[in-house]
Amino acid sequence: MSAFDLGADDPAAPPPPIRRIAVIGAGAWGTALACVAAHARRGVTLWSRREDHAAALRADGRNLKYLPDVPLPDSIRVTSDLAAALENADAVLLVVPSSAIRETARAMAEILPRTTPVILCAKGIEPGSGLLMSDVASEELKGNPMGALSGPNFAAEAALGHPTACTIASDDGVDKFEIAPERTVAARLAVAMGTESFRPYVSDDLPGVEVGGALKNVIAIACGIATGAGFGANTRAALITRGLDEMKRLAEPLGGRRETVTGLAGIGDLTLTCSSEKSRNMSFGLQLGAGIARDKVFDGKPVVVEGERNALSVTDLARKHDVHLPICEAVRGILHDGHDVSDAFAMLWGRPLEGEPRALVELELGHPAERRTAFHFKEMLS
Repeated sequence: MSAFDLGADDPAAPPPPIRRIAVIGAGAWGTALACVAAHARRGVTLWSRREDHAAALRADGRNLKYLPDVPLPDSIRVTSDLAAALENADAVLLVVPSSAIRETARAMAEILPRTTPVILCAKGIEPGSGLLMSDVASEELKGNPMGALSGPNFAAEAALGHPTACTIASDDGVDKFEIAPERTVAARLAVAMGTESFRPYVSDDLPGVEVGGALKNVIAIACGIATGAGFGANTRAALITRGLDEMKRLAEPLGGRRETVTGLAGIGDLTLTCSSEKSRNMSFGLQLGAGIARDKVFDGKPVVVEGERNALSVTDLARKHDVHLPICEAVRGILHDGHDVSDAFAMLWGRPLEGEPRALVELELGHPAERRTAFHFKEMLS
């Protein structure tokens, strides 16, 4: 039996080991995960789309472009040859940007055995289709077991061995998680990736884990805009808490569970991303809130900000399911519809009053200061 063959379910049998991991994508997070897997004593191949970048990684012994302070373990093999990267892999971590998931998965489909698990480490919702990243990959790969790795993780800290936790979810199905959870893709990868400092948790809620990752970047932009505009901790705490509620609202119609969003892949990731300028999404919003023009953000450098793209795809998907996400809609309005920051915050704070939690108190009351909110925010932000 190969490492790819799960065989018949047998609760007494040990789970097939994952010894060789292909990390597809050599940005900051891909490089960090390659380091974590190497520290866990797995055979690791790190794939970069560009040969010049792969050559620089090999020559420098570190990723000077994305993760300059982290030396690469000598055991990591770096290549720009996709077939070579995937050869004999027991599992694949797909860590390219969300916009490149479909193209990369399509290329992998010609090479990768159908039994090899593919773990999505990019976060987002595909524009147009409204698909989560695992669904996008599934359409192209046609049969590979799917999973997702998510959580409150800054790449450099994870790679340097700071205590870090994450959630790994997989689509093995409720029966396998109930009968033999240790044989699931999520559990097998958790065992393979766990180190003295990197602690994975296991979940059977793949859509719930992915929804948390998709929305947190949009909420982080909102927190950044608020901070850049001069609002303080009260505002950020409100946005984080109500942003968590928006995650819960969208998770349910997509098959996820509300309680999953209260874990590492939801509130954990949300809190981290919304509270530090190390987050590109938070930093992006902060610069916009401070009045810096979009083309001047990050000193005009072409930095990928996943939440900017996701502000459209998340709200499009929510509208399709008749789910209202006020904070995500406000971010969409600022980024894509030309709304002023003051108007967006007036909309958020002037909406009808609601019960909390909504599951217990269903009501909507006219806001007593609705007409004055627009004047208040324009005055504060002028």
